[in-house]
Amino acid sequence: MSSDPPIRRSIEVEYWVIDDAGRLTPPGDLVDVPGAEREFVEPILEIKTTPCETTAELRAELFGRIHNALDRAADRDKGLVPLATPLTSEEISEIPCDRTRIQNTVVGEDFEYVRHCAGTHVHVEQLPGRAVDQLNTLIALDPALALFNSASHCRGEQLATGARSKCYRRLAYDGLPNQGELWSYVEDREDWTQRLRACYDEFRERALASGVADDTFADCFEPESAVWTPVKLRESFGTVEWRSPDTTLPSQTIKLADTLAAITDTLRDCEVEIGGETPHIGDDTIVLPEFDTVTDHVDTAIHDGLTAPLRAYLERMSFEPSTYEPLSRTLDQEHTHDEPLTSDTARQLRLEYADRLRSEVVQNEPLIAD
Repeated sequence: MSSDPPIRRSIEVEYWVIDDAGRLTPPGDLVDVPGAEREFVEPILEIKTTPCETTAELRAELFGRIHNALDRAADRDKGLVPLATPLTSEEISEIPCDRTRIQNTVVGEDFEYVRHCAGTHVHVEQLPGRAVDQLNTLIALDPALALFNSASHCRGEQLATGARSKCYRRLAYDGLPNQGELWSYVEDREDWTQRLRACYDEFRERALASGVADDTFADCFEPESAVWTPVKLRESFGTVEWRSPDTTLPSQTIKLADTLAAITDTLRDCEVEIGGETPHIGDDTIVLPEFDTVTDHVDTAIHDGLTAPLRAYLERMSFEPSTYEPLSRTLDQEHTHDEPLTSDTARQLRLEYADRLRSEVVQNEPLIAD
């Protein structure tokens, strides 16, 4: 048996909150449930786990916390929706704060796209001396976002198979591409730190030029928190964070966290090679493709979803695509052939997927720890 300590991992997931008619609504006292927090927009509830050493522990904690939130939601005639966007164009209000006000000032009207996004963040603890290899490996794995696409519509229109990723990366931060896009591989920690500082300085300069007070900006942002690139070294948590997946059903997210932890464990004894002829994750070597290849796969994941070539790539990189169910594909096949989406259809879809979330959590009740 290996004497290496387990790889700890944690999950943060955002859900749209709806009333019993499928309309978006603030979470109210759902935020008082253990592990629950408010997000920067009114109708989103975020649920977080603590760092867990095993899949069983993580499953029990995530499902248990969602279960508690759903129980309280039912008492308030509310539900939680595991879709990446609210689908239609209704106004989504922000919770007033300086941090959000600064982003609106710098990003401008395109920041509205961010208000329509609900996603999942997975944190995997850093391996001593291998964090850069972890980061680069997760950059190469970013096209796996195709496994979690859970909405193709935003503001009533069909944007892409992964509407949230297109909104977040390509539309919201189009004027600040270094903020929201995937970064290329890094050479070492100093390279990462310099990139963070450069993005922070650019963001700060734009904020100050727009009239934001320097002390207000400093109170709201530091280099690590002023960048929204999908894969990040998080010194404050001691993790590598993958921010790419849409919100989806928790069983899918648990499977992802388990896969990322297993790949991280492989890194203990593997060398990482960038630019090999056949990218793969093996027992002795991890071969990552050139970054241009990664971005091509990312474009496919966002616009087309899980194509045959992308499926083959992900299989070589230790994923099992056949065990995942991208909700956007199911949603499109069953409901969204008439475009644009009406408000009535969107409300019905939210109610349906809130029921799917509740059903999955109820089915997992025997696995939820006391």
